[in-house]
Amino acid sequence: MADYNNRGEFLLEALNVRVVGQGQSIIVFSHGFGSDQSVWSRVIPSFTRAYRVISFDLMCSGSCDPTNYDFQRYATLDGYVDDLLSFLDALEIDRCAFVGHSVSAMIGLLAAIHRPNLFSRLILIGGSPRFTNDGNYIGGIDPAHMEEVFRRMESNYESWVAGFVPMALGADVPDMALQEFSRTLFSMRPDIALHVARTAFAADLRHVLGLIRVPVCIIQSSVDLSVPPAVAEYMRRHLGGPTVLEFLPTHGHLPHVSSPAPVANAIQQLLRRRF
Repeated sequence: MADYNNRGEFLLEALNVRVVGQGQSIIVFSHGFGSDQSVWSRVIPSFTRAYRVISFDLMCSGSCDPTNYDFQRYATLDGYVDDLLSFLDALEIDRCAFVGHSVSAMIGLLAAIHRPNLFSRLILIGGSPRFTNDGNYIGGIDPAHMEEVFRRMESNYESWVAGFVPMALGADVPDMALQEFSRTLFSMRPDIALHVARTAFAADLRHVLGLIRVPVCIIQSSVDLSVPPAVAEYMRRHLGGPTVLEFLPTHGHLPHVSSPAPVANAIQQLLRRRF
């Protein structure tokens, strides 16, 4: 491994951090479970004329060297939060908007609690403080079913991916979207994929929502089997800062893959929104 002066410098290479665009304002795009930064390939071009755009891979993604994945460090979302803040410091970023999908939505929330002045706003796509049901809280997934999912991932990862991809993307999506999400899931080492899934689905961040003071914009697909609309409404009610919720007429948990144009348009509008 090459010598680095600090972890932030190491992360710029390890996480394949990419900076494009000409603008003064900065947007950071962070992908969710099972994908990598290529998931934003048809969204980012809409922003490069007006913004500097930063994208990167979470350490768990198949685009990163799996030997850098520390199972203890990433047993909670805190390891990912530290990675995000460390490489932004290495780039000397002192203010940015953050766009996070799914588990990265929660990473962004936690980062904003640690460093609220770093973020002008958070734009969260398909975010959830808790993915599993709990009493009157409907997260979308029964805990017993979640354990069955883990067993399937562990016993036959390829078979699980084949069933999970169309369910996550929703009905009537382009074949290209199915192929792209399958590719990034298959590129993950199965033991890392299982560990990340357990970390994400074990997380319960409902208790920290009220600590958020940064403006939050929630983008939610009208139909999402992983995150039902009730979760987005729950977040809107419980976040501590200014919050706006926008439902899109899209299906699936990855609308930026299956319907990139309306997602890009929504992000542009939310970046211009005054709070």
